[in-house]
Amino acid sequence: MKKLNLLLFALVLGIAVNAQDFNDYLEVSREVLKTEKKALIADLMQFSSEESQAFWPLYNEYEDAKYKVNTRYFNLVEKFADNFENMTDEVATEVINESISIKQELVKLEKSYAKKFMKILTPKRTIKYLQAENKIKAMIDAEMALQIPFLDEIED
Repeated sequence: MKKLNLLLFALVLGIAVNAQDFNDYLEVSREVLKTEKKALIADLMQFSSEESQAFWPLYNEYEDAKYKVNTRYFNLVEKFADNFENMTDEVATEVINESISIKQELVKLEKSYAKKFMKILTPKRTIKYLQAENKIKAMIDAEMALQIPFLDEIED
């Protein structure tokens, strides 16, 4: 977990660079996080050979699906940042609606893939895996929340 904390810190520090550098940095950071996360899960779960053969292809499929949704989230954060100083009600509404849509899509994916994981792992092993997913996501969300300032109240 210490490695993951350092990686998250580095990811958040990269937000201050320009847009193209940020996008490049984000992709590199996402790849590093992907590798580290996979190693953490492998270490935590201690899969048997049979479990491993069934788990990793499904895990990769799930990660690919989440990657697409998380890209929407990063685009939303960028939109928020681009409009931070001059936020309009229209943009604020778009940000709210997209944020809710992203959360709903992630829940839908988790529900769908939990069922799939339970076909290859026991329910208890599936819970353990989902706990790891949730803890890693909570750490990422906490780091992001620390870096995204509150929108100051804008007088109408």
